[in-house]
Amino acid sequence: MALRDPLIGTLLDGRYRVERRIAAGGMSTVYRGTDTRLDRVVALKVMHPSLAGDAAFTARFIREAKAVARLAHPNVVNVFDQGADGGHVFLAMEYVPGRTLRDLLNDRGALSVRAALDILEPVLAALGAAHRAGLVHRDVKPENVLINDDGLVKVADFGLVRVLNAADGVASSSTSTTDTVLGTVSYLAPEQIHPGAETDRRVDVYAAGILLYEMLTGTRPHTGENPVQVMYRHLHEDVPPPSATVPGVVPELDAIVAGACARDRDLRPYDAVELLAALQRVRRGLTPAQLDAEPPASTRPSPRYPTGEATSVLTPVAPAAPVERTSVLDVPPDVMEQLLTEPRPYDEPPPDRTPRGRRSGSARRSGSSRRRLPRKPLVWAAVLTALVLLVGGATYAISGAVYGTVPGVLGKDRAEAERILDAAGMHGRITEVYSESVPAGQVVAADPGVGTRSRKSDTVTLTVSRGPKRIAVPDLVGKPSAQAAPALAGVQLAAGTVTSTFSDTVPEGSVISSSPAAGEQVAENTPVALVVSKGMVAVPDVTGMSKEAAEKALQAAGFAMQSNGVNLFGTGKVTGQSPAAGERKPQRTVVTVTFPFF
Repeated sequence: MALRDPLIGTLLDGRYRVERRIAAGGMSTVYRGTDTRLDRVVALKVMHPSLAGDAAFTARFIREAKAVARLAHPNVVNVFDQGADGGHVFLAMEYVPGRTLRDLLNDRGALSVRAALDILEPVLAALGAAHRAGLVHRDVKPENVLINDDGLVKVADFGLVRVLNAADGVASSSTSTTDTVLGTVSYLAPEQIHPGAETDRRVDVYAAGILLYEMLTGTRPHTGENPVQVMYRHLHEDVPPPSATVPGVVPELDAIVAGACARDRDLRPYDAVELLAALQRVRRGLTPAQLDAEPPASTRPSPRYPTGEATSVLTPVAPAAPVERTSVLDVPPDVMEQLLTEPRPYDEPPPDRTPRGRRSGSARRSGSSRRRLPRKPLVWAAVLTALVLLVGGATYAISGAVYGTVPGVLGKDRAEAERILDAAGMHGRITEVYSESVPAGQVVAADPGVGTRSRKSDTVTLTVSRGPKRIAVPDLVGKPSAQAAPALAGVQLAAGTVTSTFSDTVPEGSVISSSPAAGEQVAENTPVALVVSKGMVAVPDVTGMSKEAAEKALQAAGFAMQSNGVNLFGTGKVTGQSPAAGERKPQRTVVTVTFPFF
C-alpha cells in the first residue's frame, strides 16, 4: 500500500493549498495546488526536506525564482512567488495542464520532422530569451518541456540556472565542484562533466541538439548501464547522425544535430538564438512531404496490449522510458580520472592481463595454432596494410592541407576572430550589420557556418555587429505635412500620429513640431508624431450679440475686444465689427465692435 504524502491537504504559508502530486524529481516534488487568495490553480515546487537545510540548495531555489522573474516570455513557465513554511521551501508557479515531452515520446516514439520542429522552435525561443537575459538553464531535457492542452510549448525548471557575467558571457561559477557532476547525465555537455569547468550558453545548445536527436529517432544518442558510461560517451564519442537510425532524416538536420552537439563547444552555435535561426533556415528549405513523413514503424514503441484490445487516450500505449532525474553525482576521483583519460569505453571488457606463463591451455593452443600459419599470406597482409596506411595517411595529410573546419568565432571581437581564422589557416572577409542585441565589434555570423568543413583557400565571411542602428530625426518644422511622411520614410523612420492646432507663425498645413524632436537619435522605424498648423484663426461673427456675449465669443477664439459707441443701459446689440467675420487673423488680434449711439 502506497504511503500517503503528508503535504497533500496542507496549506503552505497560509495561502497555497496542496492538492495532489504531479511529479517527483531528484531535488524537489511538484504538486498541483490552489492560491486561496487569488483563487487560481498553481503548481507548487517543493524542495525535498533532506535538502532544505542545505544553504547552497536553498540559495539555488531562490535564485531560480529571481531568474525566471526576469523573463517575460510566452514559452517560459512563470514563477509567481517563493516562500518557506517550516521545513518546506517552495516556489508557486504557473500551472500548465497537459503533458511533458517525455510523455509524448513514451507514447509515440520518434516524431515527424514537422512535429519535432514545432516543439523545438519554441523551446529555443525560450532559451534564447534566457540567454539574451544572461541566464543559462543547464537542465534542458524532455521532462522540463511542457505541452499544454492547446499545444503551447513551455520550458520549465530553472533550478540549475546560472547567471552570466556581462563582460564575457561565462557563468559566474563553475558547473561542478571537484569530482561532482550536477544535472541529468543524458543531456550533459562535455564541459559540464569536467571538474571545475565553466559553463556558458552552449551547454543549453548541446542539450537542445540531444532533444532534436531524440525527437527524430525516439532514442537517446548516448546510453549505458550506469551514469559513468553515459558520461564517458559524452566526453569521447560524437553524437551519431539521426539518419543512421532513421534513414529518412535529411542531411540538413544531421548537420544541425552535429553542430549543436559538437564536443568542442567552440564549434557549436553561440546561443539558442543562433541555433533557432539555423533551424528555421533548414525548415524553409524542406518540402511538405519531408516535413510530414512519418518515421518508420521500428521507431515506434511496442504496444503493451494484445491486438484488438481497446486503449484509453488517457493511458500510455508504450512502456515508459526510465525516468532520469536531475541529480548531484559524486564521482570518485579515480573514476573521474578514468573518465577524462581512459582510451576505451567503459562497457568494453578489459584487456587480458594474465601474466605470461599462466595462460590457460586453450590460450596456449590458440597461440601455437597461430604460429603454424603460413608465413607468405602474413607477409602480403602486412604489405597491404602498410600500403593502405600510407595512402590513407597521405590522403589525410593532403586533405588537412586543403580543407579545414571553420572555428568558433561567434561572439568574438573582430580582431580576435581574425586571429582565430589565421590560426586555422583560413582568411576572412568582413561585412558589417546593425544589431540590437550583439555589441558593436563582435561577430554575429560566419559564412560558411561555424563547424562547417571548407577549403582553406575559400574566404570565410565574418559579419560584425555595428551595434544598434540609430537615426537622427530630420528637421520637418515649416515643411508641408504632405512632405513629412516621405521625408521620414527616406531615413527609415515612420510617420506617427498627427495633431493640428492654430499657429500665428506657421502657415496652415505645415509642421509646427515633431516628437521626438529634430536631431534626436532613435531606432529604425521609430514613429515620429507631428503637430501641424491650422494657420490663423477665423474671426467669429458677433453681430447681433450683446456686449457680454460678443466678448465671450471673441475671447474663446483667442481675440481681444474693444467697443465703439454708447451702450448706456447694456441692452444694445452689436451692429458691426472690424475685422469682419470670417477673416483669418492671428490670435490676440483686437476686434472692434460697434454699438448703436443712444
